[in-house]
Formats: sequence, C-alpha cells, structure tokens
Amino acid sequence: MRRSHLLVVGLVACQPNTSRPSFAPLPDAAGTEVRLPVRDATRHLAEDLKASSIPIRKVMIQDGYLESGWFSAQTGRPTSARPLGTGTVRVRAWADPTRPGSSLLSVETSYRPAADPSLPERELDRQVPGDHPVARKVSDVLKKMVERYGGPPPPPSQPPATPAATSGDQ
Repeated sequence: MRRSHLLVVGLVACQPNTSRPSFAPLPDAAGTEVRLPVRDATRHLAEDLKASSIPIRKVMIQDGYLESGWFSAQTGRPTSARPLGTGTVRVRAWADPTRPGSSLLSVETSYRPAADPSLPERELDRQVPGDHPVARKVSDVLKKMVERYGGPPPPPSQPPATPAATSGDQ
C-alpha cells in the first residue's frame, strides 16, 4: 500500500468529529452486552429509557451516545435547579462495539453531592446507589434489552477436570 493511502486510512480511523464527551462512564455505571450493532443498541436504549420516564434529550446514534439533562428523580421532569443531592440526576449512556453485531452498553446515573467551583464539573459527578429509583429503572431497561435482543454469549465450557494422580497409584 502506498504511503498516501496509509495516511488516508489513518486519518479516517482517527475520527475526531465525535459528539461523545471526552470522558468515560463512571466506574460504577450499570452495563451489559446486547446482541445489537452500536446504532441499533443506541436507538433502542434511548427509546426504552424514554418509555421508562427518563427524559433523554440528546441521542447521537452514529456516535453511540445519549444523555438526559438534569431532572427530578421523583417526577422525571427536567429541572434548571442547581443539581445537588440524589433528588436531581442525569443519565448518560455509551454504546461500544464488542464482538461483531454486539454492543457493550454503559449507563451512568449521576448526581452531585456538593458544589465546588474549584473543581471541573465532571469531578463532582457520582453514581447514585443501586437502590435509587432511577438506577432501578436503568437496570430494568438493560435487563429487558438483554431478554429481547440477547446478551453476551455464555462462557466457553470447561473440559471436566481429570482426577490428579496420587502417590499411591504407582
């Protein structure tokens, strides 16, 4: 392959024009693998979250990303109030390719325990506890997606272990 072709391939592979945020999901974000390509997984996830009263406002099918604004965990309505405490949350989701035709979904439900203007906003985000009402909705949506579209393949079966030889078997 010519050097100019390699340059073109390299530039196409490094797609800087993404609308995804530059940061990864929070470490405790909910996640699962579904048997859908990234675009389909993103679209179905957005639809299912909206159907569960999570006000998704931005969906980027091509980039495998979606998010809500800050909203009331109790009412599901967007809010312009300062996001403090677990009563005001935001949902963000990433869909990343895994094996052919499958995607890894990572969905964070974040809140801010405190305001600190000396820190970047992202550093203030925390994952809500697993028993939080919105976290339960997210978990239910992910479980239903796995039921509907399939999840990760089962781990390969292990051959049965052979009994170890003992010193008396000689």
